Amino acid sequence: MSESPVESTDSADQERPGIIHAVPVRHPGRYVAIAVIAVLALMFLHMVLTNPAFNWPFVFEAMNQSVVIEGFIKGTLMCTVLAMLFGVIGGVILAVMRLSTNPVLRAVSWAYTWFFRAIPRLVLLTIMGVLGILFPLASGGLSFGVPFDWVIIDWLGLSGDWRFYSVDANTLFSGFIGAIVGLAASEAAYMAEIARAGINSVDKGQMEAAQAVGMSRSLAMRRIVLPQAMRVIVPPTGNETIAMLKDTSLLIALPLSTEMFFQLSQIGARTFQLFPVFVAATLYYLIATSILMIGQTYLERHFGRGFGTTVQPKAAAGLQIGAAK
Repeated sequence: MSESPVESTDSADQERPGIIHAVPVRHPGRYVAIAVIAVLALMFLHMVLTNPAFNWPFVFEAMNQSVVIEGFIKGTLMCTVLAMLFGVIGGVILAVMRLSTNPVLRAVSWAYTWFFRAIPRLVLLTIMGVLGILFPLASGGLSFGVPFDWVIIDWLGLSGDWRFYSVDANTLFSGFIGAIVGLAASEAAYMAEIARAGINSVDKGQMEAAQAVGMSRSLAMRRIVLPQAMRVIVPPTGNETIAMLKDTSLLIALPLSTEMFFQLSQIGARTFQLFPVFVAATLYYLIATSILMIGQTYLERHFGRGFGTTVQPKAAAGLQIGAAK
């Protein structure tokens, strides 16, 4: 005799487990950690607000000095922008050379990267400040003209000065140009590795497909490979930009008088208020790096479109509405 549907349903309901009353897992350690962090944060805030060593009126007075503001804009920010601009361009060129089939280009790129990654930026900038010793003013300074004129002119039996343009190398390398050259030369070595990693992250079939439709290798690199590589290149480049902003404080080794940290250090030396001026410099760097981090977030979101599995809230809502219909 067959079992009725009603009886089978009742037996199935009896076999199912009852409602599970889940008890949340307690984490007492979290509350202890939160309490400890809160106490430490309040202690730090109390010290910052009440310790007379901070001298907040003098901090804000130093920050509002015209020479400091001008040094932040024309020294810190401008050096950061120009050094990163030339560093990124040089890094991309070095990365393309490193990936070239030409062994000479690969060797030159590797040697450049090896050399400038091995030298600390403080040492490199200090060398830039004294690089004029290679081109003494008594010998005409840094000159542009007929190369090796002391050999060629004597061999031809000619006389006269065959230098077209001369400049004082000490003034050139110890100033703003020396700062940009030193920072950009160092940054190009790091950007070369970042760009090379980004280019290698793009499937080789992209280049082959572009060349199959008639694109040259250089055109395919600019139009196909590099735009896709930006997803990998942008995050570390943003970090390098923030690091470059902070490394402009090393320009005190030249010294570059138009830089913000140099001006604040001079104010502290004249007034014997060294700690407050260092706090002022810290606030400037905090504000600038916070703005750069926000810009980096938007750039990563822009170049990361189409990658990953994250669904935007609006898109997810649209999917739910479509499924309901």
